[in-house]
Amino acid sequence: MPIDHNLLKEDLRHLVGERHPLSSPIRLHEAEVYLHRQFSESGLTATTQHFQALGDTYHNVIGTALPDAEPFQSAPPLILAAHFDTVQGSPGADDNASALAVMLQIARRMRAMKLARPIHCIAFNLEEENLLGSSAYTAMLRKNRETIHGAIVLECVGYASHLAGSQKTPPGVPIAVPTTGNFLAVIGNERSHILTGSVAKAMKSHLPIVPLIVPGNGEKLPDTRRSDHTSFWEQGFPAVMLTDTANFRNPHYHRPTDTLDTLNLDFIASVAEGLMAAVIELAIRPSA
Repeated sequence: MPIDHNLLKEDLRHLVGERHPLSSPIRLHEAEVYLHRQFSESGLTATTQHFQALGDTYHNVIGTALPDAEPFQSAPPLILAAHFDTVQGSPGADDNASALAVMLQIARRMRAMKLARPIHCIAFNLEEENLLGSSAYTAMLRKNRETIHGAIVLECVGYASHLAGSQKTPPGVPIAVPTTGNFLAVIGNERSHILTGSVAKAMKSHLPIVPLIVPGNGEKLPDTRRSDHTSFWEQGFPAVMLTDTANFRNPHYHRPTDTLDTLNLDFIASVAEGLMAAVIELAIRPSA
């Protein structure tokens, strides 16, 4: 089933808009409610994780799909994640409504899947506030001694350019980076090298992929740590980040101009198709 561009646009229209805990808390809450409703209407079990931050209570939104066969229900889950807050002054179309729209596309397909393990779709709050939402979640995993198969974190997946020179290389990156910004980067740490390889291999038939394994937890490459996957790395869980590389490609990053009309819907659809292939590889029973 191809990705529905009209549904992508509908999700983006609902989600794009400044979503900040101080300057736009109502809009932030509306995004939370929308994501909870979409998970529920997709047939997932929708829940929230409460956590204290910034002198208030905030929530991560979690949609869970369980295998229909009981032996698979206790397998370590696969996590798909994206944050739903923005910085002040930006409507956050690429950062990070694009990723939420991709995650919702996958969530809507889960009801028909023969799952080999649970899948948790998580919309993290307060990523822009020092990863507070994902830090609360991974701390809970560690406290409860839970294990996961791995986490795939989507961070800015909606901007692409076919112009030569449209892509810059982040400082210190030890691999050759294409100078045309039409690829998706798949970034993992050493502990996540198997997950990184599996995701990159599954996705590469749908769009150009540039994989990167960083030493340690990426401490020497701080630009590879700027999203919720880092919270998983710091707690010792395997995780990868999928990204269009944000400000190294997108001139609208964290600006008022990060709007819906700057996004490339074909690129977003390709990311969704690639992620679907990765989910099939990692979480679908071979006999399905």
